[in-house]
Amino acid sequence: MNLKPIFLLLISIVFLAACKPANEKPGFGKYGMLDPNLPEYAASAFFDHIFHDDDINGAVEIASPSLARLLKSYHTNRNIQRHVLNLRFDKVEIRPHTGSAGRNEFAKEAKVIVFFEGELDGNILKDMRVVDLVRIDKEWKVDKVSIE
Repeated sequence: MNLKPIFLLLISIVFLAACKPANEKPGFGKYGMLDPNLPEYAASAFFDHIFHDDDINGAVEIASPSLARLLKSYHTNRNIQRHVLNLRFDKVEIRPHTGSAGRNEFAKEAKVIVFFEGELDGNILKDMRVVDLVRIDKEWKVDKVSIE
């Protein structure tokens, strides 16, 4: 019995199973396991869209109607980084503070602190923002970003 075709089939199955889809984004929080129904996830996803996407559509979807109008008026991610957030990076790591012990499943509003660590023009920068979120139709939406 020739085992070579079976061996090649097994190797190709293992190889294909190990491949990760190119469009899959990493999760947020410690070990990338933050629940998508939490306000911390929405805040992290909002900034991820602003700093890592080619357009503003993803950030607009996670924003409240009033913030979405403001974002659309700036047209590009770079303009939003510069003028709305006053926070620019060439490369950035986004981490929400997930130390709150409160339960957000019934809340209508939440505040999340988001930490940024990255590079701009070769310099290492660290910063943070406070994000106010509101629940609209069972989804968390970013309503306001401040330095506080």
